Amino acid sequence: MTDDQNWVRIERVLEAPIDTVWQMWTDPDLFRAWYGPKGFSVPVAEMVLKVGGIRKICMQMQAPDRTITMWFTGVFKELAAPNRLHYTESMCDPDGNLLSPAEMGMPPGTPDITEVIVDLTERNGSTIMVMTHVGVPAGSAGEGGWTQAFDKLAGRLAVIARDRSA
Repeated sequence: MTDDQNWVRIERVLEAPIDTVWQMWTDPDLFRAWYGPKGFSVPVAEMVLKVGGIRKICMQMQAPDRTITMWFTGVFKELAAPNRLHYTESMCDPDGNLLSPAEMGMPPGTPDITEVIVDLTERNGSTIMVMTHVGVPAGSAGEGGWTQAFDKLAGRLAVIARDRSA
């Protein structure tokens, strides 16, 4: 990582056991329930959970005049349950064919492939999650999207904890 900080690093303490947080990242149905910025849904989350396995995600948002749809694909580079996952991420079409950031209206210099690294550590029944997205600049809309997604994740975990204690 360089000094120009072409990466986002977000740390959160989540009130859930590490195994539950791991499942939220790796179980497609659980992932769909929280991923994406506020207002976005995830109708498709496909994951082949092995090093070299493909992941393909579709995020959608209903705007007043149209549905905004964004597809992403990548490859798992590391899966060390329940502590670390590392995958690449690129924009794609619904068939998984890579699209350049310029084709998607992204600013010049946006990399074709970014990398997401999630480190999880359990402490006193909670989980410390550190997510680094290399290729997405700090302070960008991408960072804002991750922050909103992690707010949704915390909310989902609160519902799960409430349901388990009921």
